[in-house]
Amino acid sequence: MQTNLADFIKHTPDGQEADAILRSCVHCGFCLATCPTYQLLGDELDSPRGRIYLMKQVLEGQPVTQKTQQHLDRCLTCRACETTCPSGVRYGRLIDIGRGVIHKKVTRSTRERSMRYLLNKILPNRYLFTSLFKIGQFFRPLISGKLKKSIPAKIPNSRKWPTKKHQRTMLVLDGCVQPEFSPNINIATARVLDKLGISLITAEKAGCCGALSYHLDAQQDGLNYMRRNIDAWWSLIEEKKNTEPIEAIVITASGCGVTVKDYGHLLHHDPDYAEKAKQISALVKDISEILAAETVNLATLLEETGQYDKTKLAFHSPCTLQHGMQIRGVVEKILGMTGFTLCAVKDAHLCCGSAGTYSILQPILSQQLLKEKLINLTAEKPDQLVTANIGCLMHLQSGTSLPVRHWIEILDEILSNHSTTQDHK
Repeated sequence: MQTNLADFIKHTPDGQEADAILRSCVHCGFCLATCPTYQLLGDELDSPRGRIYLMKQVLEGQPVTQKTQQHLDRCLTCRACETTCPSGVRYGRLIDIGRGVIHKKVTRSTRERSMRYLLNKILPNRYLFTSLFKIGQFFRPLISGKLKKSIPAKIPNSRKWPTKKHQRTMLVLDGCVQPEFSPNINIATARVLDKLGISLITAEKAGCCGALSYHLDAQQDGLNYMRRNIDAWWSLIEEKKNTEPIEAIVITASGCGVTVKDYGHLLHHDPDYAEKAKQISALVKDISEILAAETVNLATLLEETGQYDKTKLAFHSPCTLQHGMQIRGVVEKILGMTGFTLCAVKDAHLCCGSAGTYSILQPILSQQLLKEKLINLTAEKPDQLVTANIGCLMHLQSGTSLPVRHWIEILDEILSNHSTTQDHK
């Protein structure tokens, strides 16, 4: 693609990066077949290729309108287009740059600005979100309809974080909403790793990964959350490097994982954080990657299990896992080791419609995608749905009566039940 970027961005780091990405696009249109919004709307401006043309015009200095912004807003940033692109176009990064430029040139309506402001101030702020969430849970019995579905009931926490210390140590990201929505996910992760001889610890001052703000027209806020996490992790990494060196930073929400793995790139122009961010990104692993490296030991723990071999599971692979981090088939292989029956899922590459705050800001499209995803997930009548991201988990649960859980909770349950059985023997 030929480009002629405008002077306002041509010589900036973002401009140079965008120019290289634009020039890599060969207009082939392969991306149209895997774009969820194009499948729904049939408008090429709501496809990756169409949005690339729009962003090219913006970056070349042509007039920008709210309609341009609307087409970019409708993008889920699912990055399925990147998986199918034969030219390796880094579309996800390009749309981040394009949205940042358009935000400065187009004024949103008061309603849109207010909604985005509240989401940016509440969701990443764990203490504020926790307080409001507990109030919502308290009044949940008095609420009905869709609002009640959006406030999950309090989840009993019957399992405890293991206290045994091992020679091997890893860090885990708590995140912002997951500790309240589903606190058992990280507990289950700690328990599974404990059985593999790995201690899992948290950094008290680490919180939101920065993705929510970064994609809500508040990119600087997002970068500041990233810097805060780096500071929190770095002090622990330095403290323990001579005694219990941190092997990895474990992520149990793939939506966070794809962002934290990108810290090195997002902060590479920051002289104070560039090198630290690069090293942090190199340490980051999705929990599936950790367990894939422990397959032999995990198989030993699982060899006498099998009590769940008649249970049918349908796995929803989040876009951030399969397209963002390019991790495919790993969770399915681990679940297959447990004896579960995994259902085939049609169009497994398509987004469920959660996509961070997309389900709130684009509810009509989100609900259409959710409906289609649940039809495909339940086609073979599974007993449970499992996924690897808290956003997907909550979104899927809002549309079905089937239990929806993080897959690591299932694995912890199997190993725990097996251990209990062995103890009784």
